[in-house]
Amino acid sequence: MYAQIVDQVSAKVMSGAWEAGRALPSIRELASDCQVSVITVKRAYQELERAGVIVTRQGKGSFVAETLELPRSLAMEEFRAQLASLIRAARKSGLSAQDVLDQVERALSDPPDSSTEPTGDTPS
Repeated sequence: MYAQIVDQVSAKVMSGAWEAGRALPSIRELASDCQVSVITVKRAYQELERAGVIVTRQGKGSFVAETLELPRSLAMEEFRAQLASLIRAARKSGLSAQDVLDQVERALSDPPDSSTEPTGDTPS
């Protein structure tokens, strides 16, 4: 459950929905809202603080970190995780590096609003 809290807070920060300096709900408040233990929320906040997403000020609470690079670094971290998953799937499927590159180039040449679903074409 703590991972879901980490993911949700990170997503809100990455999207810009939660701007730098924004106060987060208190640990007790969020625990009550999510119906989880205080320990679970505390663990999530500690993870977010280690990642540089939030800062905690003793007696004041937790806030979105004031760094301008945060949304970009979170997006890059997410991209790298997705890329690693893609590479694992490609290897499991027996695709060559060139097959993967061809598929990536094809996907990048598609208009941004087009579907990213596989076309069923066999890799060349």
